[in-house]
Amino acid sequence: MKNLKDLTPNILVIGDLMIDHYLWGSCERISPEAPVQVVDIAKETTVLGGGGNVINNLKALGANVSVSGVIGSDENGVELIALLKNIDVDVSGIIIQDGRKTSKKSRVIAASQQILRYDKESKEEIEKSSVEKILNSLTNSVSGYDALILSDYGKGVLTNELCQGVIKLCNKAGVKVLVDPKGSDYSKYSGAYLLTPNKKEAMLATKIEIKDKISLKEALLKMKKEADLTISLITLSEDGIAVFDDEMKIFPTVAKEVFDVTGAGDTVIASIAFALSAKKSIEDSAKFANLAAGVVVGKIGSATVTLDEIEEYEASLHKSTSEAHIKSFDEIKAVVERYRANGKKVVFTNGCFDILHVGHVKYLQIAKSFGDLLIVGLNSDASVSRLKGPSRPVNIAEDRAYLLAALEAVDFVVPFEEDTPYELIKMIKPDTLVKGGDYEGKSVVGTEFAGELKLVDFVDGKSTTKTIQKIKGDIDV
Repeated sequence: MKNLKDLTPNILVIGDLMIDHYLWGSCERISPEAPVQVVDIAKETTVLGGGGNVINNLKALGANVSVSGVIGSDENGVELIALLKNIDVDVSGIIIQDGRKTSKKSRVIAASQQILRYDKESKEEIEKSSVEKILNSLTNSVSGYDALILSDYGKGVLTNELCQGVIKLCNKAGVKVLVDPKGSDYSKYSGAYLLTPNKKEAMLATKIEIKDKISLKEALLKMKKEADLTISLITLSEDGIAVFDDEMKIFPTVAKEVFDVTGAGDTVIASIAFALSAKKSIEDSAKFANLAAGVVVGKIGSATVTLDEIEEYEASLHKSTSEAHIKSFDEIKAVVERYRANGKKVVFTNGCFDILHVGHVKYLQIAKSFGDLLIVGLNSDASVSRLKGPSRPVNIAEDRAYLLAALEAVDFVVPFEEDTPYELIKMIKPDTLVKGGDYEGKSVVGTEFAGELKLVDFVDGKSTTKTIQKIKGDIDV
């Protein structure tokens, strides 16, 4: 994950661009003019729709995003351009075509229930001149992209001529083309690196009923052959992602809670494109996409996901390495803010944890039970020496942090240089501060910044000092 944070891939999205428009209100009466509800509109919101949600996901992951498509010379087109510019997307590749309507889908919502949708858009194929403008622009810029996504919503932008022209230019330049397909004929995507249909879409395109692994493999193979794909891929909703390269592999989903699957497909193609741009294998890219989707389906509405959220989610599943759980002051501050925004309770404790033993583990397990997120402040080597004497620590800070971070009860470890974690506690402001039972009746550093103080008794006979004495033979084992 760390190397992904160091990269800012350049990714181009070509496809159907639209605005999702929401009218929010309440309904308390029926119209006297007709048997329909009268909605009192309280607010309006507009967000990017269609390929725009893929763009939102790429931006959230940290990519530089450019977009190409065709819109009308109308008020909706001006609004769409403004929405894209607001998130720092390069819109120089967007073509204005006279007479075309920019897609805008308006939804009337009353009491959290959608009661009406009305669309204003063009669905016919774009003009040949628009196709030529997009391809001419791509000819001059294709080498500057790490990946390209074709986002097809069936609104006429991704014609056969455009798709084939884009794919041929990208293949010649060594740029992978990923496609979110539409319809039952995938021939226009022939030569792409991969497609990302869901199971229903794949069954429609292959005319194979996917009901088990045998039929799934048949569908993957048929897609790969008929569309001349490098990789054949099908998303399987709660069952994960199936990939066929030299053999079929299924990567199970890692979602813990599912609130809304809206936009999960956009998250999958965006995250796969991002990972492939970082030179990850298709296997690692699929696993990354599963993690991203796992975060998104735990949110309400079309959502995006950041690398930090994916890293934290992976850590919560205990599928990450210990390094991912070790944070700096600045990193833990951002983590706490995100957890608090989701209503999570933060617990903090600290110590030297020089030689990890069962007493430490039981203490930390109890500490974690007081909330959702356990952060452990860890004394640096110099700090331990000042507190325990020149012969300590036995284990250096890097080793101590790594072992702590590997424990299931510990979410994050934050090393600190001072003798006390005062500044760390002040910054985190934990809901619960946990200390050992030997602090009964004593002053505890940082309590003024914590919601509550909990004291936990140590396990009798278990301590680092006694462990060292046993090793030296000073006491009986």
